[in-house]
Amino acid sequence: MTDYYEILGVSRSASQEEIKKAYRKNALKYHPDRNPGDAQAEKQFKSISEAYEVLSDDNKRKIYDQYGAEGLKGGMGGGGSHHGFASMEEALRTFMGAFGGGGGGFESFFGFDSDEGDPGVRPGASKKVNLSISFEEAIRGVEKEIAVTNFMNCAKCHGSGAASTSDIKMCSRCGGKGQLHQSRGFFSMTTPCTQCKGQGKIIAKPCTECSGQGQVKQKQKVHVKIPAGVDTGMRLRMAGHGDAGVGGAPSGDLYISLSVKAHEFFERHGDDILLDLPLSFPEAALGCKKEIPTATGQTYRLVVNEETQSGKTIRVRGEGVPNVHGQGKGDMLVRLVVETPVNLSDKQKELLTAFSELENENNSPRKRSFLGKVKDFFS
Repeated sequence: MTDYYEILGVSRSASQEEIKKAYRKNALKYHPDRNPGDAQAEKQFKSISEAYEVLSDDNKRKIYDQYGAEGLKGGMGGGGSHHGFASMEEALRTFMGAFGGGGGGFESFFGFDSDEGDPGVRPGASKKVNLSISFEEAIRGVEKEIAVTNFMNCAKCHGSGAASTSDIKMCSRCGGKGQLHQSRGFFSMTTPCTQCKGQGKIIAKPCTECSGQGQVKQKQKVHVKIPAGVDTGMRLRMAGHGDAGVGGAPSGDLYISLSVKAHEFFERHGDDILLDLPLSFPEAALGCKKEIPTATGQTYRLVVNEETQSGKTIRVRGEGVPNVHGQGKGDMLVRLVVETPVNLSDKQKELLTAFSELENENNSPRKRSFLGKVKDFFS
């Protein structure tokens, strides 16, 4: 029993768009132009064309859903005598009509139309390079000079590839179009000209400098201005610094991917920077003033209040990273880290022991709170 839905590979509730898409896929796979001499593919092409002709018509589909393929034989609701294509011409006619075919041919139906512009004109390729810069260079901005090897138009022939303008001849096979059109039944196919390799012209006498290529590899120095505030992963575009275009077409671009090296002291978080500042126990307990470095290479006097706890963060406004889009600056976050003294002398141990004996609960409110909670937990 014929099942049109199964032939197209769609469900019985498929929309017209889904049916059309399935037909397009299968028609491409089994089309006779792609399977010359394959009787099985031809049979399959007829079957899917028949299925599409029925299911793409709402009236025929309704009759088919109610009575099956046999219902289309007796002319119910306009079904006519349609049941099975007698010839490949009928199947091809459905194929052409399904998508408004008739003018575009096989290649345009499947979206393969070629460019009808000048075959000798081609934009240059873009290039990508990686550039590593220091943390300080990313913060302040910097100018760099990098070396890039590109294809450049030959200076001797000015990109034509010929020894002289008189040595450039129009391709006799394609008439200068760079393409060949072939008709096969209902369809026309477009392929690059094999004689001129799609260029539309023949060079009788090649340029001795570039061997007829029109371009030569050349190393260039490119001056790059990197703005302040860039970060790893950002990319700069240098317009026109890629390969040269062919036939007067524009050159490609140069894309520079940036990588910023880590800093010994600073850690970046967006436009803010984090600095861990070590403090001794007396400095944290009694308070102090510290001269600290900033991301711009200057110094900043930081006031640490007495009784400062380890882990406290002080925000210094405007001492972070300049926003790369010019929207102000971030802040510097100074995280205070109280260090436990090491390599103690006997005198130091003696003084700390004396201090410990004088210490009371009021000196360690967090410790007192913690011990109280632990005691309640086990009581």
